[in-house]
Amino acid sequence: MAGQLDGRVALVTGASKNIGKGMALEVGAAGAVTSLKQTVAEIEKAGGTAVAVACDHTDDAQVEAVFDRIDREQGRIDLVVNVASPDFSEMVGVPFWEIPFRHITACLDVGPRSDYVTTALAARRMVPRGSGVVINISSHGAQQHLLSVPYGVGKGAIDKLTRDAAMELRSHGVAVVSLWPGLVLTEGLLSHAEVAPDGTRTLHGLDISFGETPKFNGRAVVALAADPAIMEKSGGSFWSSRLAREYGFTEDDGHLPPEIDGIQTLMSADDIPDFWRGVERFVEP
Repeated sequence: MAGQLDGRVALVTGASKNIGKGMALEVGAAGAVTSLKQTVAEIEKAGGTAVAVACDHTDDAQVEAVFDRIDREQGRIDLVVNVASPDFSEMVGVPFWEIPFRHITACLDVGPRSDYVTTALAARRMVPRGSGVVINISSHGAQQHLLSVPYGVGKGAIDKLTRDAAMELRSHGVAVVSLWPGLVLTEGLLSHAEVAPDGTRTLHGLDISFGETPKFNGRAVVALAADPAIMEKSGGSFWSSRLAREYGFTEDDGHLPPEIDGIQTLMSADDIPDFWRGVERFVEP
């Protein structure tokens, strides 16, 4: 995918680790100048260009300063990828009425609100040029119960932001889309997995071989941003695994993660390990 974004300037938030890092690596390797906190050396090794920028996305002044720096140093912004999010781990399997209220605040502040701010700041620069792409990282938790109520409320708000911002920006040639990764095999997730002698990884009793790498989702971002017909997708939400089949990208080893709508598409309800029943709740028959 090298070269697909040659000459473009991108901002990837939350890019110091996990899925954000994978996305920044792929965006940078595809030719875009990328702002992020870490991974600069890895992007440059892959042939891209990166600029390290530390930013607290709950602080509007810091976010504005990032865009001001992009204005000074690059003179344009072509792509924004909103990845930054809070830690959801403490909420999994906990009834929403027992979750400390700070978690709903975090899920709204670092997510829909921070995405709104970066999208608005990007739009101020993209609208006069008549082009640009904003990709918000959301999930199917926007439409079904996943992880927790605060998580779903945040993701639902992100998808609503995508749809409404896309409507207002359409006449200006600026696209806004939501990307839905599957189970992403981040460093944090893999550090808790058990590895069998045959190499199979299980996490809380679930074989996670169907998962996706952060770089795979980064390739979904590159494919969307490079699509000359991206305006046809503006306002929509798209699974990474389905975009892979449309655009023709794969994991590093050439395989395609399966198209799924959640764990329930992989196994019967009776076979889902108890922990994962708390991650994805299902209506009992």
